Amino acid sequence: MKSNYVIFAGISTLALAIDQGTKSYISRSMDLYSSITVVDNFFSITFLRNRGAAFGLFANSGFRLPFFILIALAALVCILCMLRKLSDQQKLTTVGLSLIFSGALGNLVDRVRLGEVTDFLDVYWRGRHWPAFNIADSAICVGVVIVLLGNIISEKCSRIENEAHQ
Repeated sequence: MKSNYVIFAGISTLALAIDQGTKSYISRSMDLYSSITVVDNFFSITFLRNRGAAFGLFANSGFRLPFFILIALAALVCILCMLRKLSDQQKLTTVGLSLIFSGALGNLVDRVRLGEVTDFLDVYWRGRHWPAFNIADSAICVGVVIVLLGNIISEKCSRIENEAHQ
């Protein structure tokens, strides 16, 4: 078995478990809209539900749920196709794809189960709040950065290798 598949399965499973576990814990232990300050004037755990996409986009649209489910499924299939094309040397890209996959799957599970996503990470500064998010959202963002870095590194390595052979 390609080592990329083992890395992908391990990281995806762990990230999905952390995402679903934290969402479940927040849902069971907090009242909706309640908040616990962690760092004054910077970070709180605030239990919210998001019917929309990032920043609440399309929250009140009638087509939102089927649309978000379809997009998530398409993204999951694309990620699996990309994974199949990676070489065993592209470990960093594999890690990034596994984070994006687990994040998309974590929010998809919420949408299918609840019709909305559980958010609870609330970052703010002087009354200006970043939209609340969750572990799945964080995994997607970190995964995208890692995939970009992996591709940049891969491209530079290929360029150096090609120059060495000329």
